[in-house]
Amino acid sequence: MGSSKQPLHIGILSSPGLGHIIPVVTLANRLATFHNVSVTVFVITSGSSLAETEILKSANKSKMIDVVEIPGVDISNLIDSNTKIVTQLCILVRETLHVVKSVISAMKHLLDALIVDIFTTEALPIAKEFELPNYVYIPTNAWFTAMTVYCPFLDKEIEGQYVDQKEPLKIPGCKPVRPEDVNDPMLDRNEQDYREYLKVHGIGFCLSDGILMNTWEDAETGSLKALRENDILKAIVKSPVYPVGPLIRHDQQIIDGRSGDDDGNNSVLNWLDKQIPNSVLYISFGSGGTLSSKQLTELAFGLELSHQKFIWVVRPPSEVGADKSFFTTGNRGDNTPEYLPEGFLTRTKDFGLVIQMWTDQTRILSHPSVGGFLTHCGWNSSIESITNGLPMIAWPLYAEQRQNATMLTEELRVAVRPKVLPTKKVVEREEIEQLVRMVMQYKDGKELKENVKKLKMSAEKALSIGGSSHDSMCQVLKDIEKRSIHGYKNINV
Repeated sequence: MGSSKQPLHIGILSSPGLGHIIPVVTLANRLATFHNVSVTVFVITSGSSLAETEILKSANKSKMIDVVEIPGVDISNLIDSNTKIVTQLCILVRETLHVVKSVISAMKHLLDALIVDIFTTEALPIAKEFELPNYVYIPTNAWFTAMTVYCPFLDKEIEGQYVDQKEPLKIPGCKPVRPEDVNDPMLDRNEQDYREYLKVHGIGFCLSDGILMNTWEDAETGSLKALRENDILKAIVKSPVYPVGPLIRHDQQIIDGRSGDDDGNNSVLNWLDKQIPNSVLYISFGSGGTLSSKQLTELAFGLELSHQKFIWVVRPPSEVGADKSFFTTGNRGDNTPEYLPEGFLTRTKDFGLVIQMWTDQTRILSHPSVGGFLTHCGWNSSIESITNGLPMIAWPLYAEQRQNATMLTEELRVAVRPKVLPTKKVVEREEIEQLVRMVMQYKDGKELKENVKKLKMSAEKALSIGGSSHDSMCQVLKDIEKRSIHGYKNINV
């Protein structure tokens, strides 16, 4: 935007959870750094994650953006131990909206627009009430967006459970979605998770002035075309779609359960500095992913059998769900992870490094010694891997990760995956060894690396001045300027 004008002031509302906060902060930094926008990020916090706290502290220290933490209200009387993550998120956000409204109303510097994330779409009426242009930011890909948009139609057309269907789910203009690849809320249509999914996401597509997505034109030409031109999808998504990615975070301090300890940061990087280029496999299941005890053991032995240099971010096993660390990311574990096979750390000490609970993986993935990534296929991690030119072993666990894994392996061809979904069957050590060797040593890995290199170059081009994603973001800001009334009603809260 022109430097002679007063910079636009945009608010972005984030739901709790590291996988939601990081892309929102990244979007805010992009707007502030490359588009001269003043940004205030409102974060509804869970208060239970050390890593979440550290990311917000780091964002505040940067002075590029303002971060306003809004503690989530107590919802313990509305949930129980069986309440799933999506439902917990939706209830927490819904019950905290009155606080969000109060905070926005009390701001001294008026907003010109409000962007909400995919789990805070119920805040859109607040933006309407304040007469603010409003947008939804979907921090994942267009294929997922298209399926989510079309889900209310699938709900009417299909009888029984989606996962029991014999044929892939047809999405107008897009690649069909295999029943086993549907995201978590769609696994059981009888659950409250599914009803919340339909409600919260449906609001975003119906009410917003535009939809921003963390993807780019060259990566998803077909799905983006469908969202823009297919008559059925256009009837649902009445507002423009803006691919503005791939937006990734930049170097931040590594956290290893010790509140951003410098020694932990240096020890990892010093270890990497001693390795040869492209020799290390990085293994992480994201901010909230966990494995069963048996799968953890098989993965450990698979890595040991491969004799491949590795860095592995481990957390205690869980037998009751792959997303059980979602609200507790970065909380410190024991000094010695006794849940690993006996003697594993001793036997692999010459070629492996184990980090407990969570680490800011940005510096690791960008280090020249790293040559591959075994990932849960969260979209943040997927595009961080792509933009660093790293092929992947796709190991989806929850949320939309199964669909992401299919896209990475079959459409973009930058990853390999186990023969059976890891959430359905334990992947045994011999197959893990083969997957590791395939990506890091065999001819297959060279082909993956060539594909990911091309995709990395297209991503860089999209984000450069004059590139498709840069221009798309400029269009969003022009739309805000056009719509903005530079002020909003004073509402008694």
